Amino acid sequence: MKGCKVKGLGYAKAKRKVTNDELSTYVDTNHEWIQTRTGIESRYISEDENTSDLGVRAAKMALQDAQIDPKEIDLIITATFTPDKTTPSTACLIQSKLGMKEQAVMAFDINAACSGFLYALQTAHSLLAMNQAKCALIIGAEVISKQLDWEDRATCIIFADGAGAMVLKQEDTACRMFHYARSMGDEQGIIHSDAPLPRKLFEKQIYTPSLVRMNGSETFRFAVKAMQESMEAVLQQAGVKMEEIDWIIPHQANSRIIANVCRRCHIDMAHVYMNIAEYGNTSAASIPLALGEMKEKGLLKEGMKLVLSGFGAGFTWAGAYIEL
Repeated sequence: MKGCKVKGLGYAKAKRKVTNDELSTYVDTNHEWIQTRTGIESRYISEDENTSDLGVRAAKMALQDAQIDPKEIDLIITATFTPDKTTPSTACLIQSKLGMKEQAVMAFDINAACSGFLYALQTAHSLLAMNQAKCALIIGAEVISKQLDWEDRATCIIFADGAGAMVLKQEDTACRMFHYARSMGDEQGIIHSDAPLPRKLFEKQIYTPSLVRMNGSETFRFAVKAMQESMEAVLQQAGVKMEEIDWIIPHQANSRIIANVCRRCHIDMAHVYMNIAEYGNTSAASIPLALGEMKEKGLLKEGMKLVLSGFGAGFTWAGAYIEL
C-alpha cells in the first residue's frame, strides 16, 4: 500500500456575519443564553452562494497551499448534507467550476452529516493507498441556513455555513494516518432533515422545504461518548498516547461537549483548537475549516501529530490520526 501526505488546506466562510445580538432581534433568545449553552458568539450565513460555491473557494485555497495544479487531481469527494442539487453531486459541480470538465476524475458526495469530512478522508485515503487515485481533493461544505427554521431556537442559533478543503496526495512518506468510523441507525430522527415522501401514482407533488430538527439533550449525551471512543480508537491504532498529540481538532458542535470530552480524556485544552465562537456549527465543514484556518495562522508544522474527532446525525461518529 502506498503512503499519503496532506499537501494543502483551505477554507471559506460565508459573507454575512450574524452575531447573537442580531439573531436575538428575530428569535426569542439573547447573547448570554446562546454563549453559555453553546460557546457560539457569531456565525456566517450565505445569502447568495450555494454549497458548491463555498466548496470551490475552499478548494482553490487548498490547491494554492499545496502548490498543485488542478490537473493533478483525479479524485474529488465532497462531504455535505446540504447539496446544491439532489443530482448531480456537489463534487461534480465543484469539478466543473474548477475548470476540470475534461479531466478523468472520480467525483462523488458523502453524507454522514457532521462526521462527513472524516468519512470522506478515510474513503480518499483508502482509494489512494490502493492505487485507485493519485491525488485527492476532499471537501466539507455546507449551506445549512437554507434548511433552517429561523423560529426554531434549538437549531437556528447553532448551525451555520462554510467550507473546508484538503489536498491529499499519494507519495512515499513515513507519515502515518489512521481512521475510525461507526454509525448507529437512528430511526427516531434525533437529528434529521426530511426528504420528499412517497406519493400516490400521478398525484401532484407538493414540495415542502426540508428543515433541520434536533433533540439537543439526546445529542449531547451521545456526542461525549462517541468522540471519546473515536479518539481512543485511532490513538490505539497509531500506538500513540494522548499527551504526544500536538493538536486535537474536534467537530465544532458545542463548546460544552468539547470541554466534557477533554475532561473525560484528561486532555489539556491548550492543545484543542476551537473556533466555534466565531463560526458556529458548520457540520461537515467544521473540521476542514478549522484545519484551513490553523494552516493560515501558522499553527500547523511538519512532523506534528493531529487527532480529529466528530459526530453527527445518523448517528455517525468518526476519528482520524494524522502525521503531517
